[in-house]
Amino acid sequence: MQPKTKVELYAAIRRDSRAGLATRALRRKYGVGFRTTGKALASVWPAPRKPIPPRSSRLDPFKPLIDQMLRADLDAPRKQRHTAQRIFDRLLEEHQADQVSYGMVRDYVRLRRAEIRLVLQ
Repeated sequence: MQPKTKVELYAAIRRDSRAGLATRALRRKYGVGFRTTGKALASVWPAPRKPIPPRSSRLDPFKPLIDQMLRADLDAPRKQRHTAQRIFDRLLEEHQADQVSYGMVRDYVRLRRAEIRLVLQ
């Protein structure tokens, strides 16, 4: 039976190594590489995972423009407010935002409208 977690894998490798199994046999038995067996024999605990740095969105350069449009809509009558489609069209026409999709704009507008409403209340 294969260990389920990395901690269990490390413990099993160390246990079998103490029982006299060679590192090559350990690698074959557990289906791991030589680096993994070396790390398991050198340390009781596996190294923590490295945090993944957040990626910037293609929409990031246009977020201030969208926020500005949504804030301007607060004073406008309900029927004259920007829809997500209209904001997307304006980004394409006025700012040549060819790299953003309608779905990206729609999702961001949905989130920001809710946040702006909460701030005003």
